[in-house]
Amino acid sequence: MTIQEYLKHHKLITDGAFGTYYSNKYSTQEIPETANITHPDRVLDIHRSYINAGARLIRTNTFAANTLLLQTDLQKVKENIRAAVKIANDAIQESEHTVYIAGDIGPIPNYQYAQEQYLEIAKTFLEEGVDILSFETFADMEQILPVIQKIKHKDLFIMVQFSVNQFGYSNSGLSARRLIQEASCVDEIDAVGLNCGVGPGHMAQILDKINLDHGKFAIALPNAGYPKLIRNHMQFTDNQHYFVLKVQEMAEKGMDIVGGCCGTNPDYIQKLSAILDIAQNPKKTSTAQNKSPEKQMIKHGFFCNPDGSLKKKKLIAVELAPPANVDDEKIMDAAHILKKSGVDVVTFPDSPSGRTRIDSVLMAEKVKRETNLNVMPHICCRDKNAIAIRSLLMGAQINDIDNMLVITGDPIPVVIRQTVKGVFNFDAVGLMNIIKDMNEEIFTNHSIVYGGAINQGRPNLEVEIKRVRRKIDAGAEFFFTQPVFSKAEADRIRTIKKETGARILCGIMPLISRRNALFMKNEIAGIAVTDEIVNRYPENGTREEGESVGISIAKEVISYTEDFVDGYYFSFPFNKVYLLDKIL
Repeated sequence: MTIQEYLKHHKLITDGAFGTYYSNKYSTQEIPETANITHPDRVLDIHRSYINAGARLIRTNTFAANTLLLQTDLQKVKENIRAAVKIANDAIQESEHTVYIAGDIGPIPNYQYAQEQYLEIAKTFLEEGVDILSFETFADMEQILPVIQKIKHKDLFIMVQFSVNQFGYSNSGLSARRLIQEASCVDEIDAVGLNCGVGPGHMAQILDKINLDHGKFAIALPNAGYPKLIRNHMQFTDNQHYFVLKVQEMAEKGMDIVGGCCGTNPDYIQKLSAILDIAQNPKKTSTAQNKSPEKQMIKHGFFCNPDGSLKKKKLIAVELAPPANVDDEKIMDAAHILKKSGVDVVTFPDSPSGRTRIDSVLMAEKVKRETNLNVMPHICCRDKNAIAIRSLLMGAQINDIDNMLVITGDPIPVVIRQTVKGVFNFDAVGLMNIIKDMNEEIFTNHSIVYGGAINQGRPNLEVEIKRVRRKIDAGAEFFFTQPVFSKAEADRIRTIKKETGARILCGIMPLISRRNALFMKNEIAGIAVTDEIVNRYPENGTREEGESVGISIAKEVISYTEDFVDGYYFSFPFNKVYLLDKIL
């Protein structure tokens, strides 16, 4: 019978860990997947042990079978996968029981062409006759979903398992609830759940808070517990009795596919199969309940009036660059000037160009406290991982900072890369998804409103349009462009507006001298200051002459764009915000 038919009447017990079991059994540091070629007898023995212990689904020894982790080319990876499938087939042919094989696919970390390689790996399994694929230990579906949708056919059973920490969040910062909910809405996925990351107790707690009544088969494959590093080996406490009780508890609450991950071995599976009642309750197949109703959240965007209605005016945002030291007198003076100008929001960049400045959120909090202006810190992905960013967002929220500009961030300057490393666990879209998740789970009564950046100077404008659409899908409600200096740039923004319908504030940077213009042209990436702009500034002009040219160019940009943009985003060199009134 097919696995779908089996699951209609039985709960399915999988095998346990392969990698940790192999490493401990053979006291080796080699990647277990290499044994498919070098020691096939060892791989066969482990599969055989799990089947004899009661596993009715075994996963091929291919979790790390990719070019990055095996340090080889794609052809060798495919040979490794074929060998792994053959060994697994040999193991089940010895058994008198119905045993299924799942082609096991693990994440390819920090690899630019991961999606293409996942597709090649999946195709190799299908060529070898495998009709179950298990995508396991993933932090999100960004790279694998397009692959799943390409390879799916009616006889292929696809399992997806996410890995989260004991608080229920993946390395991408997404909650188990959201990950499982979104995967459950994908028609091509047949079974979804969790594996690795946590022990059975924490996994049971996490799954207990999630609605699993979504028409998909539910998976729970916890670790034995939490390991200790002893003599370069990850050692797990032998807690078979506790593991079995917790997995049994999860199965009784609706998990359809259960087994083990890191730290487990055939003894765990044997004890589980001896105690678990595998009789299956009929599984609901309705998909009408796939999407949970969205909670109504209160929004406090800078583009809204106090009653929540949209402002019917051109929005004005002004950037104030936090100082590179602790002298905040000038920035506070600028903030007080802006309070009198009636701007809609004041923004604070997050250590732009990878050079340390006062933290954007803390700077925003002080300005808000002393001026009562609407404030919006920029949050970039360069310096913090998901844990730190979530903490930062919660800290901002309790200080009533609820507008954010989310950006990927400038790279670390080359001169300090030996001592300072960028984090970049995700890009701006990934960070937006984290905030979207937190709005649904944590900030339910007072959500964070966030937007993104537009790089209208990108050589391929279609790529930027697609990226804007992805940000909108991730919840972005507004966009700030890079500073505009020409009608050609303005027309590119017009195209983005037409194609996406985004709420756009056009970037304006009134340069104040020829020297300032030359610096921006030659030192700052992403800002298109042309020779024509530079030459409009007098060689040795006075401050007033330089500012007058900057004001004139700013007014020209407004004339190019006022018929389609929703507002303007001003960035004044050296925080010379007194120029704003002269421009407007």
